[in-house]
Amino acid sequence: MKRRMLGALEVSAIGLGCMSMTDSYGKADPEESERTLLRAVELGVSFFDTANAYGLGRNETLVGRVLRPHRDRVQISTKLGFTIRDGKPAVDGRPEQVADRCDESLDRLGVDAIDLYFLHRPDPEVPIEETVGAMADLVKSGKVRHIGLCEVSARSLRKAHAIHPIAAVQSEYSLWTRDPEAHVLPACRELGVGFVPFSPIGRAVLTGTIDRSAEFESGADMRSTMPRFSGENLEKNLALVEELKQLAAALEVAPGQLALAWLLARGDFIVPIPGTKRRRYLEENAAAADITLDPETRSRLDAVFAPEAVSGERYGAAWMRSTDTDD
Repeated sequence: MKRRMLGALEVSAIGLGCMSMTDSYGKADPEESERTLLRAVELGVSFFDTANAYGLGRNETLVGRVLRPHRDRVQISTKLGFTIRDGKPAVDGRPEQVADRCDESLDRLGVDAIDLYFLHRPDPEVPIEETVGAMADLVKSGKVRHIGLCEVSARSLRKAHAIHPIAAVQSEYSLWTRDPEAHVLPACRELGVGFVPFSPIGRAVLTGTIDRSAEFESGADMRSTMPRFSGENLEKNLALVEELKQLAAALEVAPGQLALAWLLARGDFIVPIPGTKRRRYLEENAAAADITLDPETRSRLDAVFAPEAVSGERYGAAWMRSTDTDD
């Protein structure tokens, strides 16, 4: 497995997003999830991403328990910032609670230090400098090695980076979600900050395995609330995926592999974390690190998946209102 840098942190060129191992995209199989984590280590995947919000802590517990015997070979990232308030998800960036959330994650993971600690979402009620200042204290104490930010604007990234070096920004980025290209990716390049795309294969739509008859169980699968996966939006987006499948077939690779190779070609500071709970998809995703795209294929993908060609917002209205943007 090739290696890349997220700021000063060296990781595998492709990581593993662990969220789906605790039922966020349909029911998970705990035994297969464990086998997938161990297979990742065998393949040289060293970067594992979890969060305290995934499975209300169960995801961190799973990742920590399985990876602890391999601690010297892996880098673990986790997050703080999501909470439940009045029965609904909310963000919490108050500096006074940062240390407690870190201690809880350390306990569940069973490690002495978190390699990369992300703020899951900026809190609109708290200046980001204050939250990052509290996270910087965790670095000074040795509980955290590097700091990251999720779904942050370039403007907020610059403010945070002035307080403490930011190793990486994690945001949704893929062929059908290209928002970071306008402001955030240029800022990352300028500041020497890594970029970690989550959902880099579009929550499986870019694998070509989702068709017009797909049904997503309400309450059990996040995609059931996402506009891009419903009705006419899905119909239009699947037409784009057909072109991806044709290009992949010509190269004798899987569509998801081609989508990952496109991301890797956007810059050597980019480390996608495709999420899966099955070994077969993990192995397919990891192999994408060895694919080199020719300029013609890259240009064709850029054109097919131009932002204006994708139908529907990536989140519902409530989530989109809470997104930190440069607009």
